[in-house]
Amino acid sequence: MPRFFTNEIDESNIVLTGSDANHIGRSLRMKAGEAVTVCCNGVDYNCTIGSITADSVYLDLVDKHRCAAEPNIEVTLFQAVPKLDKLEYIIQKSVELGVSRIVPVLTRRCVSRPDEKDFEKKKLPRLNRIAEEAAKQSGRGVIPQVTSMVSFRQSLDMTGGLDRTVLLYEEKGGVSFGDVDLSGIRTVGLYIGSEGGFDSEEAEALTERGASRVWLGQRILRCETAPITALSILMFLTNNM
Repeated sequence: MPRFFTNEIDESNIVLTGSDANHIGRSLRMKAGEAVTVCCNGVDYNCTIGSITADSVYLDLVDKHRCAAEPNIEVTLFQAVPKLDKLEYIIQKSVELGVSRIVPVLTRRCVSRPDEKDFEKKKLPRLNRIAEEAAKQSGRGVIPQVTSMVSFRQSLDMTGGLDRTVLLYEEKGGVSFGDVDLSGIRTVGLYIGSEGGFDSEEAEALTERGASRVWLGQRILRCETAPITALSILMFLTNNM
């Protein structure tokens, strides 16, 4: 069933306009009576098409329920900036796995160091479109946000309100994921390095902020493999897989 997203909804008058209406009427060639789902803040509104005009699609509400694909924890992925093609892949797969927000972080060992203005103007809109398409494909109830690029120090300030912060660190000394206390948590920050990983000072700064260092074993994972592995484990351990 086609899925569309909105930030607010009037259950008595559900209308899709703009690109969504064009997609329904011109690309999908849908007709009155066919079913669509409108997602708003994690709630699925199952509807049928009442009528279609040149620029609007009017829907009739059938039922609504919390989106079953949404996890009961909010995971913020703090991803050290890799090369753009890898970042696009990470965003797509992280959204499929249930991440709530992706924060690109510029760390000391980042090989890719995009210009901040260029990233904001040219790359960020594309990255958010990738997140939206992945959310639609995977049946999510919200579109996870890809934020502006931040410095490592700025990212530390963003961890203040989180219940738990986890750092994937390739050096020995960390615990296994199963040893991290995840009981009763609702918000998690997950730090993943770029191609060069984190340096010792960055790892120490996160540890001082209460982050748990997690070591995934002897095999060194690529920076695009690590977040997928970590998110899969995290969702499994919190009964969201």
